[in-house]
Amino acid sequence: MVDDDELADLTLTAADGVAVITLNRPERRNAFTGAMGASLGRAYRRCDADDAIRVVVVTGAGDAFCAGADLSADTFASPDQGDGRPFTSSPVRPPAWEVRKPVLAAVNGHAIGIGLTLAMQCDLRILARGARYGFVHVRRGVIPDAHSHWTVPRAVGFAHAADLFLTGRHVTADEAVQMGLATRAEAPDAVLDETLAVARDIAVHTAPLSVAISKRLLWSSPPLDADEADRLETEMHRHVMGRADAREGALAFLERREPRWSLSPTRDWPAGW
Repeated sequence: MVDDDELADLTLTAADGVAVITLNRPERRNAFTGAMGASLGRAYRRCDADDAIRVVVVTGAGDAFCAGADLSADTFASPDQGDGRPFTSSPVRPPAWEVRKPVLAAVNGHAIGIGLTLAMQCDLRILARGARYGFVHVRRGVIPDAHSHWTVPRAVGFAHAADLFLTGRHVTADEAVQMGLATRAEAPDAVLDETLAVARDIAVHTAPLSVAISKRLLWSSPPLDADEADRLETEMHRHVMGRADAREGALAFLERREPRWSLSPTRDWPAGW
């Protein structure tokens, strides 16, 4: 895994095919820093390149997921990053949707501002009941970040996105689920366990390359028309059909056993895609 001295403000562990990235500033409710963003990008890259990792779970230390940007940090006072790098409103590279493994957000507590916009870059979100969620940026004199003007409308539609972005109001976990911001809501002490259960199910029962391709198609799909979606689906079916995992999936089902996958999202990724 990533060496400790390469990480700041988070930890990274892995076992049984599941990597857990923990935002780790509990004394500040995991308030986001530039160093945290750089570390999260490094952790995502490492998980993407490691075939032993099937699923990534992102969570927060303590009783919050991420309470927003650390407003005490000078780097958030102006577009000047302060270290010679050009400003970007999306400080985590690559974003979670580019990782060729499912990235699940175990949102164990408050997710405010960039804490919520980064969770929206993940594939699935499980939220803690009793916590506060909100795109509060306009109440701080800025605007929603981290590609959220793309990720949020695709998840909840224009009307809900306008409601959330233009008011900056808080929502409950249950309202977030009703809108489509999250998969489901759980008690705070159950969020991580429930998310890990989903992650382990994916790690055991799904074919790595198939999941990676399906994820890429899902994140690409809204701008596509029906014909382009059909073209890509057909092209990707040709890439996986008749190969080892397609045969293994059918055999494992017929033989009533766990599948033994062999194709790799790194070695067997479609050329030029």
